[in-house]
Amino acid sequence: MEIALNDGNLRYSGRIDRHNPLRPEWVFPATSLYFRCSGGAELTVENRRVCWDNYVGAIVDGQQKCWHLHPGGDTVICLTEDAGCHEVLFFKRMDSCHELILKKLTLSPDSRLLPPGSPFRRRMEVYGDSVSAGEVSEAVDCVGRPDPEHSGEYSNSWYSYAWIAARKLGADLHDIAQGGIPLLRGSGYVAPPVYPGITDIWDKVHYQPELGPATDWDFEAYTPHVVLVAVGQNDSHPVDYMREDPEGEAASRWRGAYRDFLMAIRGKYPRALILAATTILCHDPGWDEAIERVCREMEDPRLRHFCYRRNGAGTPGHIRIPEAEEMAEELAAYIEGLDIPVWYGAPAVYPSWSNYSAGGVSSIGP
Repeated sequence: MEIALNDGNLRYSGRIDRHNPLRPEWVFPATSLYFRCSGGAELTVENRRVCWDNYVGAIVDGQQKCWHLHPGGDTVICLTEDAGCHEVLFFKRMDSCHELILKKLTLSPDSRLLPPGSPFRRRMEVYGDSVSAGEVSEAVDCVGRPDPEHSGEYSNSWYSYAWIAARKLGADLHDIAQGGIPLLRGSGYVAPPVYPGITDIWDKVHYQPELGPATDWDFEAYTPHVVLVAVGQNDSHPVDYMREDPEGEAASRWRGAYRDFLMAIRGKYPRALILAATTILCHDPGWDEAIERVCREMEDPRLRHFCYRRNGAGTPGHIRIPEAEEMAEELAAYIEGLDIPVWYGAPAVYPSWSNYSAGGVSSIGP
């Protein structure tokens, strides 16, 4: 039995291209589909690959699973097989190194969808780079060390500090994160020779130059209570001008662009708490000093500069699961400890899957 992918018992989360509601297109990490069913369920997806090997994940009845996608074309994923009630959270593990099109959800003849339960009422949005995306997070043997050789198999948005923090806070998450993204076009590591910045993609759904033209996001579709801006580290490549000349022209131009970006976000979300931050990935403190300077000059009572205990000095490699847990705990505690209204009367409502522990590192499935 085929289920229409806009069925009311299916709950989606994330910035999704819904121009065809029967074929939703996923770009960003932590984008997800949640449903409950009795019996077996298969999902057919189409992969549009740019780089790396591409993987998707799911939490099925509390257990994490992972599947390797065909480089291009369709992959059929068996989510559940046996009779009985099941809970499924299917999600995108990786950033725009690939895009994903959901094509068909099929239930076994004796299966049916069940009501999904209460949705989240708290809402978060994160603008970030590879750390916010959970890139190389499962390389737990390399805590505090540079990255091992890999081809995408260690990247998992479930273990990003952003999604861990959202689960701790009982909040829905839009994770607008892209590995290697800087603030400004022309630096960082994304999509050479274009090298887009977050200022190019923050208001987009599709933005990967290799996969076609950019498409705009409708900001009326989602209004967060908390917005975390966690970019700036990748602007130091290829020239770390905030370290070499913090009062120079390039540094001044960056601060002005950062201010403009925060003001653009404020224009979309007049009531949101905006947190400006970087991460514990090693970087020169000049970038955090520049962010502090911009935040202080803006005098916005709902804008805060947040620094982690080991900000900029935690690890030379990507953030692994224990380090992401550390960051998420600090971030969640900071938000919950603020003396200003944050959630505007929206108490946390936990769908049952959000109480699952992170568990062990997922195994790579067929």
